[in-house]
Amino acid sequence: MRARVVETYRTQYANPIGFASGEIVTLGERDTEWPAFIWAITADGNAGWAPFDWLKPLGDGRAEALRDYSAQELDADPGDEIALLHELGGWWWATHDDGRAGWIPDTHFRTIEERDA
Repeated sequence: MRARVVETYRTQYANPIGFASGEIVTLGERDTEWPAFIWAITADGNAGWAPFDWLKPLGDGRAEALRDYSAQELDADPGDEIALLHELGGWWWATHDDGRAGWIPDTHFRTIEERDA
């Protein structure tokens, strides 16, 4: 599915959290604006929002990652065209026509009908 960016989006975190399947992270609070996400801290101390459903709570404030994850966001400007790959809690993993990839909130783009492309 393709989309056209309608509002500028800029990366919110300079060092986005990322982890591999099987990695253990420490859990914080759930996000009130984006409830599919929870604050997580990796073993190396990097922290950020991670998808709660991609983590298996271990009952001691820690969780095991069920799959690889990167919180890399996608900078985009109005008029940019992006390919939408998968959705998670109001965010889409997308690729820009120039090859960059990352998450962008669904409030910043409109899908393009195939006949409009």
